[in-house]
Amino acid sequence: MEILGASLRICVDDLETAIPFYERLAGGRALRFERGGVQVAAVGSFLLMSGPQSELEVLRKVAATIAVEDVEEAHRLLTELGAQVVAGPVPTPAGRNLLAVHPDGSVFEYVDQRGA
Repeated sequence: MEILGASLRICVDDLETAIPFYERLAGGRALRFERGGVQVAAVGSFLLMSGPQSELEVLRKVAATIAVEDVEEAHRLLTELGAQVVAGPVPTPAGRNLLAVHPDGSVFEYVDQRGA
């Protein structure tokens, strides 16, 4: 499994205020979408999230989002290495994702850009 990159997950109170800062910092435009009542803006290597505190509480437990070529391949390797896949693979607006708890207790989201 090749890791293509990682996004830093940042929970913000006001997405509209945060986006211009991160667009200037990353030198690009935000890609916006909503997932489960949470407003999301992907800007460069940053994944900004804003929404109900109950949802953000869960999202804060995920250390980072890891981009991979194929989430199914990641699922197989993670399981083989002793990680626990707790959600997914499921379709997202940009591809597929899964959540996995590594043997050390760290939680990561794995994503690809393949259709479901």
